[in-house]
Amino acid sequence: MSKTLFEKIIAREIPAQIVYEDDLVLAFRDVNPQAPTHALIVPKKPIPRVAEAKAEDQQLLGYLLLKAAEVAGKLGLDKGGFRLVINNGADGGESVPHLHVHILGGRYMKWPPG
Repeated sequence: MSKTLFEKIIAREIPAQIVYEDDLVLAFRDVNPQAPTHALIVPKKPIPRVAEAKAEDQQLLGYLLLKAAEVAGKLGLDKGGFRLVINNGADGGESVPHLHVHILGGRYMKWPPG
């Protein structure tokens, strides 16, 4: 089975502008930003999408969200606010089959988003 784009970034086979890393997650700037600040945070464990997460992933999913908020703060988004987005499946806008959270900020976010 071939690696996803994000697995290759985690393995340092593809360069990325990394903004945070620990044993469980990696955060890096999006190469096609949709806001002035746009980063992705991914679990190092390859989970294809949130709908395929298992009960044993519960702790990792919570950790992922807490770290997303921490990274948003590190990127200076904690004062003005930010948006976290998780896409699931083709109709949800998923383009890489590896669970990831978009951290978007630096401008007002309209609602509804899509």
